[in-house]
Amino acid sequence: MLKMRKPHRQNGNIRLVLGAAVLLLLALACSPAEVEVVEKGPVVVASKIDTEGALLGSMIVQILQNDGFAVTDRTQFGPTDVIRRAIINDEIDLYPEYTGNGAFFFGDGPRDVWNDATAGYEAVRELDREANDIVWLQPAPANNTWAIAVREDLAEAEGLSTLEDLARYMNDGGQVRLAGSEEFAARDDALPAFEAAYGFEFTSDRLLLLSGGDTAVTAQAAARQTDGVNLAMAYGTDGQLSALGLRVLDDTLGVQPVYEPAPIIRAAVLEEYSEIEGLLAPVFEGLTLEVLQGLNAAIQVEGRDASEVAREYLNEHGFLN
Repeated sequence: MLKMRKPHRQNGNIRLVLGAAVLLLLALACSPAEVEVVEKGPVVVASKIDTEGALLGSMIVQILQNDGFAVTDRTQFGPTDVIRRAIINDEIDLYPEYTGNGAFFFGDGPRDVWNDATAGYEAVRELDREANDIVWLQPAPANNTWAIAVREDLAEAEGLSTLEDLARYMNDGGQVRLAGSEEFAARDDALPAFEAAYGFEFTSDRLLLLSGGDTAVTAQAAARQTDGVNLAMAYGTDGQLSALGLRVLDDTLGVQPVYEPAPIIRAAVLEEYSEIEGLLAPVFEGLTLEVLQGLNAAIQVEGRDASEVAREYLNEHGFLN
């Protein structure tokens, strides 16, 4: 009598195990963990060494990092001439600059172009792209122009509200000393432009020159009357002036160009990462004069860290995940 042969269970189990292994390998091959992640960057972000430079530079750093970019943080890199050479020489990729500096970078051409916000932006954008392959992105609607601030007590005593008033006071023998940066004193479009237009002169004994461009320091010098200082180099978006008892003197002759802050970037970097323009545009669009004065005051008056103030603002306005 023939016996019926039972199925070989061991062979069946082996086939099941092999099949499961194949399925597992296929699943792992398709797993998102195994998909190659393409890193963006690194992008080298820099800024000037003043308060607002640190603020805007920190905003750019945090926006790019939030979008997955590897960022080399070079904020508070140096004054205008240093940081300008760095981006032209491809040492940095991106930093916040001011439209009115087009008058300094590209001196030729009609001066009134730089006194108009739109015309100045369009001019510097075209000139810098053509000459240096640098692209100017969306500017902020805030004029951070050079200014001179005076102690409020002196302004009240001598009736000083304009730079014309200051010229009268100085030329009548009034005692003044101005705290400012070396750049402010040396650049043809800064203090020398005021002197030429208003007819006053800041000789060396009337100047306290500081190596940096931080108006928090110049304003403090005037507020404390350091070395006889009663005037300070200031910017239009400074937030600490009223708290320190300082008054900005009106530039009634319109000497200064419009200085709107805008990110500028090497064209090669923007071509590789075109999304950077869209990431930064809404941030800068919201930085009005009043907003920047408030943010700068948080740093200059309250003593808060620029990166902390930047992060708080970006979070409040939904720019960070």
